[in-house]
Amino acid sequence: MTQRTDRIDQLFRQEISDLLMREIADPRIGFVTVTDVETTTDLRHAKVWVSVIGQPEDRQAAVRALEGAMPFIRHELGKRLRLRRIPEFSVRLDESIERGSRVMQLIRELEAGETPSERPEGESLPTPTARSSGEAPMPDGPEVPARTPARSGRRASTRQPAPRREGGRPSTSAGPRAGKPPPTP
Repeated sequence: MTQRTDRIDQLFRQEISDLLMREIADPRIGFVTVTDVETTTDLRHAKVWVSVIGQPEDRQAAVRALEGAMPFIRHELGKRLRLRRIPEFSVRLDESIERGSRVMQLIRELEAGETPSERPEGESLPTPTARSSGEAPMPDGPEVPARTPARSGRRASTRQPAPRREGGRPSTSAGPRAGKPPPTP
């Protein structure tokens, strides 16, 4: 990948997300998130990776609806972007979010001392469970230190601001300039 295709992929991801949010009114699409776009170097083809929340049938219906909406999206991108060629888009289902969510669920169950449960058939994401506000952290878990703000690599300045003269401009030295009389009040 080149820097140019990386920038184009990012631009396509943003614009397609915007079009899905503002211009597409298909109820089959539902909760769709464009997670990535992979464009070939010649800009002829691109894969649009999407994440869809819902049951497997709903997710497949959303992908089919997105495939049907791609000619409209391609046409709109041609109007919005100043590119010589807008690629042919193919929609792919990105299941990395579901896999990551499942791994986090298994880790929570192991930390609680439970045996990992099997994922119910057809469930794409685990059902969220509410925590009570008085629930204490896991006693056997490692303590995680509080995050400190990231440093920018610059040191804090220890320099004192320059004293101001009557005219409002900073003075370069403590006394009057050589050869010039001090300002009169």
